[in-house]
Amino acid sequence: MILVTGGTGLVGSHILFNLCKKHSRIRAIYRSESKIDKVRHVFSYYTDDTYLFDRIEWIACDLIDLPRLRSVFGGISEVYHCAALVSIDPADYQRLRKSNIEGTANIVNLCLEFKVTKLGYLSSVAALGGKDLDKPVTEESAWNPDGDHHVYAITKYGAELEVWRGIQEGLRAVIVNPGIIIGPGFWKSSSGALFTRVSRGMKYYTTA
Repeated sequence: MILVTGGTGLVGSHILFNLCKKHSRIRAIYRSESKIDKVRHVFSYYTDDTYLFDRIEWIACDLIDLPRLRSVFGGISEVYHCAALVSIDPADYQRLRKSNIEGTANIVNLCLEFKVTKLGYLSSVAALGGKDLDKPVTEESAWNPDGDHHVYAITKYGAELEVWRGIQEGLRAVIVNPGIIIGPGFWKSSSGALFTRVSRGMKYYTTA
């Protein structure tokens, strides 16, 4: 069985759909039950049939609730960890640290404990940052500890360190660092709100 965290988010919901096309047993954890209907709406962009959505076993769970999270891992062979809190407000640092870093540490530790065969971790371009600002930033750019990083970047980088620690301990894992994510769904929040504003007449331009 495959476990998805953050399945009620923009990326997680599309990952869920693609996993449901290929696998019959998917488990997803959530914090807000109201967001599950948004995932159903994302699925409707692909198909009017509900059979794929019905393959998901939804379980209420917080990443920092270790006993509850451990119970979710029974029978899990692969994990796609997409859950994260997003904020650049310094006042939110402790909240982000607990969810993004400690929550990811819990995921990594349970992957090792339950001998999960693969972990896919959704990081962020915010976790990358080289010292040479004249060169493009890539996944190989070393983190600049002297940089002026916001709290989200700091906690996503800290979460990456937990995944790298897991890799050193034998976990098979892949980290991806997307930039701004644009796609269908969640029209009133995140990058989806951009489409809503443009449809209402907001001026925009491209660089291409």
